[in-house]
Amino acid sequence: MTHAPRVYGSDGEADTGPEPGHDYRELVGGPLDGQLLDVTGWTDDMLAGGAYLITPHSAYGPGGRADYAPAPGQIEGPFVWEGDVP
Repeated sequence: MTHAPRVYGSDGEADTGPEPGHDYRELVGGPLDGQLLDVTGWTDDMLAGGAYLITPHSAYGPGGRADYAPAPGQIEGPFVWEGDVP
């Protein structure tokens, strides 16, 4: 049996799969690899800017952030890990 990818920010106790009617970007590389980020309602500018996501597995320890952004000119594609930030 295959499982749906885990949605970033889900608590792990509830259903963590994607919700119908939501827009997601796959997170590629880094500590959140394979998770989905819910970008429902994000503008093109917000999508182009990517996201700093809190993770317990950052190079800066729990509470550090992982920088994910789309490849240049690719706001429809996955968000790729660019490194960790405090």
